[in-house]
Amino acid sequence: MEIYNTIQSSTNEVPVLISVPHCGTFFPPELKDQYKPELIQVPDDTDWFVDRLYDFAPALGITMITANYSRWVIDLNRDPQSKPLYSDGRVITGLCPTTNFLGEPIYQDERKEISSIEIENRVNQYYGPYHQKIEKELARLHQKFGVVLLWDCHSIRQFVPSIHSEKFPDLILGDADGTSASSPLIAIAAESLQNSGYSFSHNYPFKGGYITRHYGKPEVNRHALQLEMSKINYMDDHEINFNMAKAKEMQSTLKRVFRNLIGELK
Repeated sequence: MEIYNTIQSSTNEVPVLISVPHCGTFFPPELKDQYKPELIQVPDDTDWFVDRLYDFAPALGITMITANYSRWVIDLNRDPQSKPLYSDGRVITGLCPTTNFLGEPIYQDERKEISSIEIENRVNQYYGPYHQKIEKELARLHQKFGVVLLWDCHSIRQFVPSIHSEKFPDLILGDADGTSASSPLIAIAAESLQNSGYSFSHNYPFKGGYITRHYGKPEVNRHALQLEMSKINYMDDHEINFNMAKAKEMQSTLKRVFRNLIGELK
């Protein structure tokens, strides 16, 4: 199994790279038996079908990188030194999680932590290659265009009480409190999303994970934005299956956002 998939643009390339770090569902054979089998059949914290939702992007000239392995193996959107993203008391799963978002153990032995040696192995085998690919593609696009935008894609159940006491908005734009992208790009993304007909929030309750915060360097024309969305916007009402009608509506919104951003980048 490849660590990630790269889907190249299918038309004239634009300076946008999409990352989908949490759509993977695979577990390495040497680790698979350690997890509770009833949980990894359908690992609940997966950003289900987000790669499918964005499958229109290559036709807009956008390159995509999508993960194959589950975030329960290693979370590609966490700091490699396990520095916490938030300090407001919410449940934050770690670089190599031992529980799901609800705090339930995911390993058969219900371990509380992963050894430092094992974490290092997973960083080298799974985390490193994904981030090296991001860096390589960003460098390539930046050299070609003089500017590049990384768009990090995520989804979450509409209600996760261990993280947020209320239902999440439909769309949540994260830019690390205005530091990961230029003000014009942030304004275009925020306005496009806010006028989409979906409920919208900006930097709350998510303001971008490690990928957005690490790669967003607007001072050198490398920009990064994160979009978190409630799964109910493109999945069925039980948030289990992909819903084509809902997805098409969401894709129309996303296409408008990207076209507006691409216009600013050119």
